[in-house]
Amino acid sequence: MPQPFHNLYSHDFVRVAVGVPRCRVADPLYNAEQTILLAEQGAAKGALLVAFPELGLSSYTCDDLFHQRALQEAVLEALAKVVEASIRIPAALVVGLPLRVDHRLFNCAVVVAGGRVQGVVPKIYLPNYNEFYEVRQFSSADDAISTEIELLGQRVPFGAQQLFQVANLPLMKFHIETCEDLWVPIPPSSYATLAGATVLVNLSASNIVVGKSDYRHQLVGQQSGRCMAAYLYSSAGRGESTTDLAWDGQALIYENGELLAEAERFQDDSHLIFADVDLERLSRDRMRTNTFGQSMARHAEQIAAFRTVSFALEVPARDVLPLQRKVARYPYVPANPQLRDKRCMEVYNIQVGALVQRMSASGVKKAVIGISGGLDSTHALLVCAKAMDHLKLPRTNIMAYTMPGFATSSRTLEQARRLMAFVGCTAAEIDIRPSCIQMLKDIGHPYAQGREEYDVTFENVQAGERTSHLFRLANHHNGIVIGTGDLSELALGWCTYGVGDHMSHYNVNASVPKTLISHLVRWVAESRQFGDDDSQVLLDVVNTEISPELVPGKANDDKAPAQSTQSVIGPYELQDFNLYYTLRFGFTPAKIAFLAHHAWKDRTAGTWPDEAHVARNEYALKDIKHNLGIFMRRFFQSQFKRTCVPNAPKVGSGGSLSPRGDWRAPSDAESVVWLENLKTVPDA
Repeated sequence: MPQPFHNLYSHDFVRVAVGVPRCRVADPLYNAEQTILLAEQGAAKGALLVAFPELGLSSYTCDDLFHQRALQEAVLEALAKVVEASIRIPAALVVGLPLRVDHRLFNCAVVVAGGRVQGVVPKIYLPNYNEFYEVRQFSSADDAISTEIELLGQRVPFGAQQLFQVANLPLMKFHIETCEDLWVPIPPSSYATLAGATVLVNLSASNIVVGKSDYRHQLVGQQSGRCMAAYLYSSAGRGESTTDLAWDGQALIYENGELLAEAERFQDDSHLIFADVDLERLSRDRMRTNTFGQSMARHAEQIAAFRTVSFALEVPARDVLPLQRKVARYPYVPANPQLRDKRCMEVYNIQVGALVQRMSASGVKKAVIGISGGLDSTHALLVCAKAMDHLKLPRTNIMAYTMPGFATSSRTLEQARRLMAFVGCTAAEIDIRPSCIQMLKDIGHPYAQGREEYDVTFENVQAGERTSHLFRLANHHNGIVIGTGDLSELALGWCTYGVGDHMSHYNVNASVPKTLISHLVRWVAESRQFGDDDSQVLLDVVNTEISPELVPGKANDDKAPAQSTQSVIGPYELQDFNLYYTLRFGFTPAKIAFLAHHAWKDRTAGTWPDEAHVARNEYALKDIKHNLGIFMRRFFQSQFKRTCVPNAPKVGSGGSLSPRGDWRAPSDAESVVWLENLKTVPDA
C-alpha cells in the first residue's frame, strides 16, 4: 500500500538518529536504561535507525574491568533489556558492548530490532598508541574464528563484513564500523559502500582534545562524500571516566559530504540528533557516476566477502510526516552570504576565463552584443568587459547595440544606455522597427496592414531581426556575437529558435540559471568589481520586471515592460528549483513537488533571514503542481532547441544543458510519463 504524499517515507527518505546517553562507568543496567529512553524518543519522532556510542552499555573507560566476569555478565543482562524493549520500539538500534567469543574479548556493535539481535559486528582496528590501549583488552575482528555465535538464546551472525538490509525499504542498507576503523587509510566502510551500503554507522567513543572536533568533521564528511553515503557518527559523552581524558559527546550526521545534523557538545544530559537522509539521491549519484561501478568491479573480491542480514521494520504510516531537513529554495544560490559571494566570484571568473580563451583561440579582438536593459544581457556585458581587461584590450572593443522595437519600454531603453556608458564600451542604437515592418509586409502579416495582431510571428520577427543585425555587425567589425540567454530559458525553451536569441558565436550565460544571474549582477555592483563608479544602474536592472518586450502595452504607458515572462512560464524561482532536481538527480515530479512544498509552503520555511534581496514568497501545493506541469511540458518539448546550441562554459555541478556535455536527450521524446506521475500529487 503506497504511503501518503505528505509522508517523507513516500519519497525514499529515511529518518535516522544518533544518541549520546549519559553513562556510568561499569554500570550496564543504568546505561541500558538511558539507551532505551533515547531509542524510544527517536522512534517516537519517526526514526528507523538509532545509533549509540562505542561500548556504550559498559562505558568505554572500563580498562581492565572489561576482563571481569561480573561486568561481562551485567553487559549481557543490559543487552537483554535493550532487546526486550525493541519489541515496542519500531526502529533498528545499534549499541556498543564488550563480548566474549571463542575465548577472546571483542569490542562489538550489536544490531537490535523487533525483539531480536540481528547481528554482531566486532571492531577491526584497535588503536594502541598515545592514550589508547585497546589491544590490552580486545582482539581484532580479523582474529575472529566464528561467523555465528549463540547470544541470548539466538544464533546470530558475527563478523565485521556484514550489511543490514531493511527489507521493506530497498534502498536502506547499512554498515557498521567502530571508531578507529574510520581513521585508517582505507576504512572498512569503503568496501561496504561498494557492496551496497547507503548508510554508514560509526560507534565511537573518541575522547576530546583541542582541534579533534574539526578533524572528525573532515573524516566523516570526506568519507560520506567519497562513498556517496550517509554517515552517522557518535562519541562518548558525560559520565565516562576523566582519570586522564575528557569527553564531549559529539554526534554528526552527514550525507554525501553535506552536514545534516550535529549535536551540541559538552552537554550534561543524554541527547539525540535527527536527520532525514535522501536514499534516492545517494543511489542516483552512484548510478550516474560510472567510476563508482568501476570501483565495484575492481574490488569484487572484497565485496564478495560481505553477507547481508535482512529484516523488516514498521515504517511510520502517518498521513503527515514532514521533512526535518532544510530544503533550499534556491539550490543554485548558497544561502550563506559569504558562500554566496564566493560562488558569485567563482562563476563570474569561470565565465570571464572561458570568453578570454575563446577570443584568444579565435584570434578575434572584438565582441558584438545586444543590450536590452534586462538581466541576462547586462551580466553578459559585464563578463565581456572583464574579459577585455584580461586581454589588455580596450573596452571600446565591445560593440554593444541596443535595438528598440515595438514594445521597448522607456525604462529598459534608458537602462541600456546607462549600462553601456557605465561599462565604457562602444555603444550604438539601431531601431529595428523599419526592418521588422518590411519583413511583416513581405510575409503578409496582418500587422503590416494596420491590425494589432501580436502573435508569435510578430514576436519572433523582432527577435530574429535583432540577432540577424548582430551577426552581420560581427562580420562587419570582425568580431564574435556573444550570446546572453541563460540556463533557465534553455530549460523552458524560452528563446527564438535559429536566427533569434537561441543563436550566437559563444554564449557566456548558457549554464547560469536566472536566479543566480540576478545575484551575480547584484554582486558585481555591491563588490565594486568596476571600481568606485556609481553602479546603481546594475541594481535598477535587477529590480526590473523580466520581459521579452515584444508585445506593446498601452500606448500611453511605456515606462515599464508590458509583458511579464513569468506570467507565461511560471516564477523563475520555482522553475529553477524544478530544473535542478530534474537535471541533477532525475527525481520524479511527485518528489520534486514534495521538496518544493517543504521549501515554499510558508514565509518562514527555507527563507534567508540575512538576505534582504530575496522575496518572501510562498506557494501552495496546487501552485507548485501547476508550475511543475508547465516546466515538464516545456522542458521535454524544447529539446530540439538544445540539440544545437552554441558553445558555452559549464559553471556549476547543478549541470548544463549542452548536448555535448551533461544532457543528451532525443529531440522527439514524450513527456507523458512525467505528466502522469505529476497527477499523483494532491492539490493540498
